[in-house]
Amino acid sequence: MSGALLASTLDLLALNPPGWGATLLWGLWHSVLIAAGAFALGLGIGILGAYGKLYGGPVTKDLLAIYTTVVRAVPELILILILYFAVTDAANQLLVALGREKMQISGVVAGVLVLGVVQGAYATEVLRGAILAVPSGQIEAARAMGMSPFLLARRVTLPLMLALALPGLANLWLIATKDTALLAVVGFAELTQATRQAASTTKAFFTFYAAAGVLYLGVSILSSVLFAWAERRARRGQRPVSG
Repeated sequence: MSGALLASTLDLLALNPPGWGATLLWGLWHSVLIAAGAFALGLGIGILGAYGKLYGGPVTKDLLAIYTTVVRAVPELILILILYFAVTDAANQLLVALGREKMQISGVVAGVLVLGVVQGAYATEVLRGAILAVPSGQIEAARAMGMSPFLLARRVTLPLMLALALPGLANLWLIATKDTALLAVVGFAELTQATRQAASTTKAFFTFYAAAGVLYLGVSILSSVLFAWAERRARRGQRPVSG
């Protein structure tokens, strides 16, 4: 019985039809692609947001405070539905009012934009804390040498805060990979949606959801290894923190 069950499971997960393995891997690729794009966009927003919160004017600081507070307070599923449907609909209505055709946003682009906005709020706070943790003496020394704000950020602040920010950024990346599953509610063909389709068609719910869990776990383990390596490289030449 166990041998027959194993053979049946392998048949369901085979890469070639009637197996669904290729469908799951394609969904996984979409999930990783969206997570990578959203993480990069969120990182860019986070850098600008962190510097804006620390060194911007009163209006900039207030707007960024509203942005980070709202995004972190509202459940991510609600934000995804608002951004995916409401913002796209508003943009299309504006285009129609201007006499232009409605735009067609691909699922990948929409997923990256939606999750990138969410990631940006969290990245802003992670990077702001890391910048504040940079020793003030090194910043003052760089200013005394006549460095411009841009050169100070590129050569001093950003390299030093990177090692401090990497643990938090690693968590944000893992959150991004899992948040792609929320895009299934809007019908995008990422891993969770592909798993749901395979399970509904074959009725082998445990097999496919277990397989999806293994794939997500594999991405998480590989990501943790890569971020640990990056953190070690970022901390080269720095004095280790004593307990």
